[in-house]
Amino acid sequence: MQRAAFVTITMLAAVLIAATPARAEIRIIQSPGGQVGPFLDLFEKVRESGERVVIDGPCLSACTLVLSIVPGERICVTKRAVLGFHAARSVDRRGHFYAEPEASVAVLAAYPGPVRDWISRRGGLTSRLLLLKGRDLAAIYPRCR
Repeated sequence: MQRAAFVTITMLAAVLIAATPARAEIRIIQSPGGQVGPFLDLFEKVRESGERVVIDGPCLSACTLVLSIVPGERICVTKRAVLGFHAARSVDRRGHFYAEPEASVAVLAAYPGPVRDWISRRGGLTSRLLLLKGRDLAAIYPRCR
């Protein structure tokens, strides 16, 4: 018997949780990111649960924190997986974004070595979105079976 439920991190983020008696997994099907706190809380719970994470679509911005929290051997990617990285930023009361350089350094340091190296080879974390997908992504994380 299979059970599926949708968990919404932000109104735009969709993470599918599929559980079966033999194997439970978290399936990321589309997440544009959002505030860091809810992602940290969710991925900490996933890490503690022992569940596998299947990245099966865009996992952008704060969603990529999954790579820093869940052990790499419990993460796999599909052909649709895309990871999007950019520098940390905050929003002021007027809705203006501003850079958070210290947070960017901390986030980059928390990523696994191969991800950190890939980002560094492309100029590091900046306001520009870096997309890790296809063969580059499959060289770092295994394809899901």
